[in-house]
Order: sequence, then structure tokens, then C-alpha cells
Amino acid sequence: MADATEVDRAVERAKDAFATWRSVSPGDRARLLRRFAEKVEDHAEELARLEIANAGHTAGNARWEAGNVRDVLHFYAGAPERDHGRQIPVAGGVDVTFQEPLGVVGVIVPWNFPMVIMTWGVAPALAAGNTVIVKPAEWTPLTARRLAELALEAGLPEGVLQVIPGEGEVAGARLVDHPDVRKIVFTGSTEVGKLIAAQAASQVKRVTLELGGKSANIVFADSDLDRAASSAPMAVFDNSGQDCCARSRILVERSVYDDFLVRLSHAVQAIKVGDPLDPASEMGPLISAEHRDRVASFVGAEGVHAAGSCPSGPGYWFAPAVLAAPAGFDPLAGGSGAFHRAFTEEIFGPVVSVVPFDDEAHAVQIANNTTYGLSGSIWTRDVGRALRVARAVEAGNLSVNSHSSVRYWTPFGGFKQSGLGRELGPDALAAFTETKNVFISTE
Repeated sequence: MADATEVDRAVERAKDAFATWRSVSPGDRARLLRRFAEKVEDHAEELARLEIANAGHTAGNARWEAGNVRDVLHFYAGAPERDHGRQIPVAGGVDVTFQEPLGVVGVIVPWNFPMVIMTWGVAPALAAGNTVIVKPAEWTPLTARRLAELALEAGLPEGVLQVIPGEGEVAGARLVDHPDVRKIVFTGSTEVGKLIAAQAASQVKRVTLELGGKSANIVFADSDLDRAASSAPMAVFDNSGQDCCARSRILVERSVYDDFLVRLSHAVQAIKVGDPLDPASEMGPLISAEHRDRVASFVGAEGVHAAGSCPSGPGYWFAPAVLAAPAGFDPLAGGSGAFHRAFTEEIFGPVVSVVPFDDEAHAVQIANNTTYGLSGSIWTRDVGRALRVARAVEAGNLSVNSHSSVRYWTPFGGFKQSGLGRELGPDALAAFTETKNVFISTE
């Protein structure tokens, strides 16, 4: 584990490398990023196996993640040559803008999607001409280390991309505090994100924060109920529920509430939880014993409407669980009961809470009754309703008749306490540059 002194050395190396990297021509920087993407493609199975060992992901998920790393690198390989400024008409001369790189960028990565979330920060930062130091989560450093090696093999200069494993309170805190680190990209809990934002504020340091979520999956009576119910479990339980975008609150129109619960229960009981290397497994274990205990604290013997099954052998296994609203539960009122806690707090595990709603306005009220606003889904055949509800729900990433949250072509980020800024898409480059305005007098 790196201490603060090792972080300081890494920052010095990154500062030295920045002077060279920012002057690499856009075309050459693009070619190097494409080579990096090709290296990832060549080592995709190795990276997937590392992520299975690293984080317990299922083989299907891990292979998709390696492909996503490759695709994100290819996408931002096109960015250096398109990092355009503007010519602005003014009196008495010519006015132009330039997009200048920030310098050294720190990327602090969580344990739930290690190599994917690392790349979402690294790729646009490198494309914009910054150098990057990655601080992976203590539990999951393996794929980050390997990606840094592949970057060197692809020809990226020494010091341009470094990985420094260490504890968040030591290595991560030093990255945030270091005056020569110009920006921090952090994905993790809202609690830690607030601390980072406060610490960065003392230096007016730029931050991008992708934090917690408690997303709603809103199911109207006119929807395709079979599709809505059969797709709902993996909208929560994918990656064993360890996903900020998990649709862990299902809101169902009251007239079809009981019917939906029956269909949902069948779908949950059919989920295969098992060895991540088994292609048939849809869910693997949780990340740690500590985290399993936390998830279990939300699920008592009472109140479980339906549950799946999981292995009983070694591993941090947890069976997916459905909690149904008890009689008289008001999702808009405060409370302290077990179901209220599960319905309002981010569990980060395979537990979903289901409540009924009366009409469109009621559904929006319940969906917005949270400090979070990351993602969500809307199920309806009514296009007008889909658009009305999508505009009304306070969340950064919404899907209609789908549970998709992340595409590397489109912006990703949250409202309210789910974060600051946006990752991915064509706008991410702006998060890693400063706009410089230059006026040239012609008089």
C-alpha cells in the first residue's frame, strides 16, 4: 500500500510527463490511445479473468467489461483531433478559444466495476492531454495494475498513466490534498464524496463525483407486464446488486400491483447464483464478509415476499430478496421501520423493495422523494406519459421500457446527492480542459 510519500513521487513523475504528453500532436496521441485499445482487445480474456478474481464478477459481465474498456478507449481516441476551440466575432480583432489540459488528474476508483470506471476517467483525461494517477480500491487493484502495464506496452510514455494502490484515507486523501493535482475524479459513496468535495474546495480543485443512488423502476398498468417483471430482477441484482444504478425501488400502479408481484417473484426465484466462472451464473458473490453482513442487516425474517437461492459453501453469497410494502406503508412519510430503511437507504446488494402508487403524479412524488438522483426506468406504452414522467423524475439517466443506464456515447451522471459533473459521451472532454480565450488586435 502506497503511503503519502509514494503518492508525492507519483505526482512528480506525472508533472514531468505532462510537459511532454500535452505537446504530443493530436494525431499521435490518438494513435497511442488506439494502440492501447488494441492491447486491451488482445488481452481481453486475461483482463476478464483478473476481474473475476478481483471482484467476483460473473464471466459474462467480466468479458463485457473488458470490451467496454476497449470501446471507451477507441471512442476517446477520436477526441484529440476534435478538441475544437472557437472563433468568436468581436470588434477590433480576432478572438479565439483553446481547450487546454488541466495537468495531473487523480482518478479514485471503486471496487464494484474496477476497470470500467477507471477507464471512464482515464480515457478522456489522456485524450485531452492530461497525465493521470489512478488510486484503485484496496480490494480490487489487479485490473488497474494490468491496464497500466498495457498502456506502457502500447507506447504511452512513462509517467503518463500511473496506478498507485493504497488506502483511501492515505493515498486517496493525499491525491485530493496535493496542490499539483488539478482535478479529482471520484466514484463511490455520497459520504466520502462530500468529504472529497470539501477538501478539494480549499484549493478550488476541480471534481467530478459519481456517488450513490436509490433509483426507481416505475411500472404503469398499461406496460408490457411480462417484460417489466422479467427484466426487473437483473435491473437490481446485476453485479449482485453492487451497482449505483440499481433500480432498487420498484413502484407499481396499484391496479396491477399484486399481479406484478407474482410475476416478479417467479423471475427472482429463477435467478442462478453460483460460481462466476460458470457461464450459466447470473449472480456471483458479494465483495466481502463485511459487506455481506451490511446487506443482511436490511433483510429480516419478516417482510421478505420472495427470495432466490444461493450456494452455501465458501464465498460471500447472498440470495436475492424481494421486500413488499407492509399494509399501511406510506412511501412519502418519514419512518424508522425495517421496510422504510430498506426503501430509502442505498443497500448496494441484491435486495429490492416494491410499493404501489395511485397515479402518475403519485409515482413521480415517490420517485423524487430521495436525496439521490442517478438513474431510473419507466415502463408504459403511452409515449406522452413516458416523456412527461421522464422530464419530471429528478435523475440523470432514465430509460423507457429498458434498464439501460450507461452508453459510452452519451453523458452519465447524477442529480442531487448522486454527484457532480458528467462522465462519458462527447462532453466528457470538457471536464478535463480549461477554456482559454485569446484576443488578437488587428488595429
